Amino acid sequence: MATKVHMEALSPTMEEGRLVKWTKKEGDAVKSGDTLAEVETDKAVMELVARADGQLLKVVVPAGSTVPVGNVVAWIGKPGEKVDGAGTAGAGSQTAGAGSQESGAGAAKPAVPAAAPKPAPAPAAGPRPTPPTPAPVVAQADATRVKASPLARRIAKDAGVDLKLVQGSGPGGRVIKRDVEGGATQAQPVTTPTPSSRLPTPSSRLPTPSSRLPTPGVPYEDVPLSQIRKTIAKRLAASIGPVPHFFLTTEIDMERAAEAREALNKQLGEEGGKISCNDIIIKAVALALVQHRACNAWFQDDHIRYWNEVHIGMAVAIEDGLITPVIRNADQKSLRAIGAESRELAGRARSRRLKPEEYTGATFSVSNLGMFDIDDFTAVINPPEAGIVAIGSIVAKAVPDGDRVVVRRRLRLTMSCDHRVIDGATGAVYLKTLKQMLENPLAMLL
Repeated sequence: MATKVHMEALSPTMEEGRLVKWTKKEGDAVKSGDTLAEVETDKAVMELVARADGQLLKVVVPAGSTVPVGNVVAWIGKPGEKVDGAGTAGAGSQTAGAGSQESGAGAAKPAVPAAAPKPAPAPAAGPRPTPPTPAPVVAQADATRVKASPLARRIAKDAGVDLKLVQGSGPGGRVIKRDVEGGATQAQPVTTPTPSSRLPTPSSRLPTPSSRLPTPGVPYEDVPLSQIRKTIAKRLAASIGPVPHFFLTTEIDMERAAEAREALNKQLGEEGGKISCNDIIIKAVALALVQHRACNAWFQDDHIRYWNEVHIGMAVAIEDGLITPVIRNADQKSLRAIGAESRELAGRARSRRLKPEEYTGATFSVSNLGMFDIDDFTAVINPPEAGIVAIGSIVAKAVPDGDRVVVRRRLRLTMSCDHRVIDGATGAVYLKTLKQMLENPLAMLL
């Protein structure tokens, strides 16, 4: 019996997904657990896997299409078995995937574009095979003959690395992520872009949504919203409107914290990893929340949930928006552990490879724009959390010290509070504790 492949809910808040690419093609043999396609969710790029053994009989939805959760995107069955290309249920068919629970409403939506080619005139079928003939696509087809993980293929494509020149270290000689990253400097690129095709992005600047140069004579360009940008728009509208924000700003002397960081990094050496000021701030934010549970809370419809655990959301800027990986139980972790975990999570966030459990469940958040030379700013609360702190640059300033003026490293920090949970005095007392910890790092040991 043929099995439907549904668009699954690959994240807790996912309502629709964009099929980035199919990793299997029609006619390929598949086993349960095999990756069928890469799907862009509202938070990351994740894998849609097969839930049955057989052959990929029909791809209903082409790559690049956006599909609601629950809609049929493909069929798996026995070779030669006939299926409905539109994805409607037929006699003897069954469903597979978590999204099948929602297929009653999802399948009725006209989001399956496979029917679109039917009214096209017959001559239009002729030119369609023409686009796959240019040289770049031939090179890509060659690369697909190499055994490689989907993530390794994506990294190789972005870096212009020919997978045939990379030695695989995975099972059966499969090329994996570390092989591509390690061989990127040695492998020959498939194509060499011309200087006009892409501008280099400075490491201190965020990538732009489109890497193409403006087209001369074209006044503007419309770019469809990505799944993460759609989610950001919804979340901000649900936060800045209904949530009554108020803001508290303080200036913190970071001289001792900076000196402690320098001493710790010197002691750790090269092999121990580096501790950043952001790691120290995350630790201090978490410890201060232990003392002020009123700020470590979620606003619910008919109650307030005060958390006994401290899970810090760390805002990370990615190419198309913002995502907040979560450092769980941050109050109980060492600075070294927080530093290692934050680097790991930030790296996978930028490659859109976070798992849902890694970016959900924060009880409080930290947003740091200091590395972009921003003195201070206000951040938008991420519901249902009741607060977030915005971190600016650490700047050397002349400040009075008794009868003299000294230069000290200073930081401006602004806390955004949900007034339904946190009163002004409550937030002020929390910031006072946080300031004391950062100005005297030994206070974190108490």
